Amino acid sequence: MSSDQPDIKFEDADLYEKFMGVWSRMLGSKFIDWMSPDQGKSWVDIGCGNGAFTAQIIEKCAPCKVEGIDPSDAQVEGAKKRSWKVPVNFQTGDAMALPYDSDSFDIGVMALVLFFVPEPAVGLAEMKRVVKPGGIVAAYVWDVFEEGLPISEFHNELRSRDIEYALPPSSEASKYEVLKDLWEKAELSSIETKRIDVERTFNDFDEYWELNAGSMALKPLFDKLEPEIVESIKTSIQKKLTDQSTDGKIVIHGHVNAIKGII
Repeated sequence: MSSDQPDIKFEDADLYEKFMGVWSRMLGSKFIDWMSPDQGKSWVDIGCGNGAFTAQIIEKCAPCKVEGIDPSDAQVEGAKKRSWKVPVNFQTGDAMALPYDSDSFDIGVMALVLFFVPEPAVGLAEMKRVVKPGGIVAAYVWDVFEEGLPISEFHNELRSRDIEYALPPSSEASKYEVLKDLWEKAELSSIETKRIDVERTFNDFDEYWELNAGSMALKPLFDKLEPEIVESIKTSIQKKLTDQSTDGKIVIHGHVNAIKGII
């Protein structure tokens, strides 16, 4: 969906953790299990954010080396403040111009990142460049157009009102067929794809609303709308979700499209 809304920017590491950290950890664990990587390998986490997925790499894969890179200074600083059991290097940088030598890593990953890269094919080419022959190049992205996003209920409501809203700049890259085409054109071998499903339970609607409406994905839009419109949106979403609940808790589903290939 085209939009005149400001780009979605993740500049607040603490807010990102509250909004997306829980989802990221659920997905990351399943993604790594699906990848089935060998222990003791070197990794590059492109678009590392506040280090949530990086931590899972360390916990589950006992890597010999991990590098994390993200375009946000604030996110990188947030990642550096975490308690790390092994040395990890984080830096600010561009996914389309990685500051690493060719053939530097065994595994390259983008977790919930590829659709934020302005030119996904260039980002993939860079990831492939810095991974050694025989290494793994993998990614997963929210399935934007098939209601995979955890905030799809918001998007559905906004569309019904003809309200423009921001999407990741390369949202098309979230489609299964586009991902597969990218990996094939990059001449990767042994390409595999998988849909990974997750769900999250909120104690009540207020918890769900406050977390999402105040997120970096929606707050800039709601700040521009008239308060009565925002309240109307809230009321409509609340009715839909609470009608589906028997105990007041709100269960939200999401899914990603994941892909991996060998150089």
